[in-house]
Amino acid sequence: MSPAKPSDSDAAQANTENQNENGSDNESDFPARYFHALPDGRIQCDLCPRECALRDGQRGLCFVRMRKGDGMVLTTYGRSSGFCIDPIEKKPLHHFYPGSSVLSFGTAGCNLACKFCQNWDISKSRQMDRLADQASPDAIAQAAVRAGCKSVAFTYNDPVIFAEYAMDVADACHARGIKTVAVTAGYMHDQPRREFYSKIDAANVDLKAFTDEFYRDITAASLQPVLDTLRYLVRETSVWTEITTLLIPGHNDSDDELARLSDFVARELGPDVPLHFSGFHPDYRMTDVKATPHTTLSRARSIARKAGLRHVYLGNVHDTDGDTTRCTGCDEPLIVRDWYRILDYRLDEEGRCRRCRTPLAGRFDAGPGTFGRRRIPVHIGP
Repeated sequence: MSPAKPSDSDAAQANTENQNENGSDNESDFPARYFHALPDGRIQCDLCPRECALRDGQRGLCFVRMRKGDGMVLTTYGRSSGFCIDPIEKKPLHHFYPGSSVLSFGTAGCNLACKFCQNWDISKSRQMDRLADQASPDAIAQAAVRAGCKSVAFTYNDPVIFAEYAMDVADACHARGIKTVAVTAGYMHDQPRREFYSKIDAANVDLKAFTDEFYRDITAASLQPVLDTLRYLVRETSVWTEITTLLIPGHNDSDDELARLSDFVARELGPDVPLHFSGFHPDYRMTDVKATPHTTLSRARSIARKAGLRHVYLGNVHDTDGDTTRCTGCDEPLIVRDWYRILDYRLDEEGRCRRCRTPLAGRFDAGPGTFGRRRIPVHIGP
């Protein structure tokens, strides 16, 4: 299966934008990795399966990786669309230090072209002046320590496209005892994927659908590289991994597709990998599609649990049962949530059910965090 590449119209639009873009004082000139020279004089970006081939001054589809001379630069290194302290459950990660706080940030651009993007003002941005905050890796790690955060999350747009920045931030965080989280679509080539995830402690991978048609027509990408990322994370790394699928009515919510997606997770990744089904709301270029009914989310959860998945959650809706973590041994409710607030916590200091001592898959402290539903904007730059 060949990876999706930008169409001729995408490339023409990108080239026009590149020619009209004279740079910005907000852009960085940080040397990027993952590229090689082509026989025709272009260089090919090897970070993701798009493999954008660029002449001097041109940018990839992600917009933030640009050829400069015989090399490539990352124009958003050290720049952010903003910082915010969130509950870890918002990522969503339900089995990674529940109740803890995470310092979240992103940059601009994206290497997918999702028509339903719900962060489109950031991920589709061509304007570097949207990057309001300026922060070095050390400054971010220090801010996380000061705020008492358990982790730092690369989110809002996909960290794949700012991999060099994210990896440097991860090194600074680990030096100070802070964990790192990637919220990503998983669209990445093998070698950079291995280097990137060697510095990540937890990931939520957005498995957008389970058909190539959806990925091609709705995201301008392809399914196989995402499945490869999921297999790699679960089988070959210690990265705690959870999955989110946004259910879009009429596009990826049929019983057959949900069954095949759930079977893949259970068979290829294991029954203890948490799967989150989230509700869609009309946005960006899919404002003509209705919001996901609650009944669709409940149906998806039933299908996934029938396939053998032990931890299936519902997102973007108020559903306490759909947010509750249960013991796989005795069915005791172990973590009861109301949105992002933990109402009850019944794990012992070793992450086992207090009633039957069955271990719960995940990463846990001796007790839950108490951050709750707060969302606290943070300014880090000068």
